[in-house]
Amino acid sequence: MDDKLDQRLAALEVRLGRLESLLGSVSERLERGPVDPDATRQALQAWVTDYVTVRLQQLVPERCEHDDVPPPATAGPVLPGTRVRCTEEVIHRLHRIPIPFVRQMVTQKVAETASAERVAVVDVAFFERAATF
Repeated sequence: MDDKLDQRLAALEVRLGRLESLLGSVSERLERGPVDPDATRQALQAWVTDYVTVRLQQLVPERCEHDDVPPPATAGPVLPGTRVRCTEEVIHRLHRIPIPFVRQMVTQKVAETASAERVAVVDVAFFERAATF
């Protein structure tokens, strides 16, 4: 009977030890103070940006079957929803992005970068550089 009591006391001490360490970690978290919502938002935005960048690199291959065709020098189609000229290959790569809002984000990012750098025609090399977030 004393053995059972000793075993139960030992088990109780182990459980109390775990409870004490759990309360210590909760106390540490409470002592840190309130969570900064701006820092949390920025960390989440950075994570989403990294995730979208990785997915875009998976969805838009580096080379397509028409890479041997030189881009036209002065004319071409425009990026959807913009006035920025681009090559057919860029349009082809944009259409390979299956998620519409991601496609639109990429288009806007490329268009803004092209306008800022005063690029007349967006080619594949510029697209790959500008589409990286």
